[in-house]
Amino acid sequence: MSDCLFCSIAAGEIAAEVVLADEDFVAFLDIRPVFKGHTLLVPREHVVTLPDLAAGLRDGFLAQAQRLATAMVEGLGAQGSFVAINNTVSQSVPHLHCHVVPRTKGDGLRGFFWPRTKYADGEAATYAAKLRAVLD
Repeated sequence: MSDCLFCSIAAGEIAAEVVLADEDFVAFLDIRPVFKGHTLLVPREHVVTLPDLAAGLRDGFLAQAQRLATAMVEGLGAQGSFVAINNTVSQSVPHLHCHVVPRTKGDGLRGFFWPRTKYADGEAATYAAKLRAVLD
């Protein structure tokens, strides 16, 4: 879809810190992360919500989300992760995306209040490299 931000990222038309890419999915750092390393997993095919995802892509989508959750621990030293999908409500980009957020006990995240942070210059590339290292 030509006017979809995530389709453009998946197609390589818009730059992003990509941490995982295969034939069906792309994962990249969120530009406004809850915590540094916060990653978005998207299908390359334009799909708006989880109920719209084709049956043939469901297992692969979850498998890649699992890999990303593991990478938060192994690559970033997080104690765990928060994995979430919004469908329509609170979905800032109308393209299915799974948030995988590194978590550490006492990190301050409460319920569904998602404070956002920013990367310093060049810092996003460092986080992306750490995640790619354990995903490759």
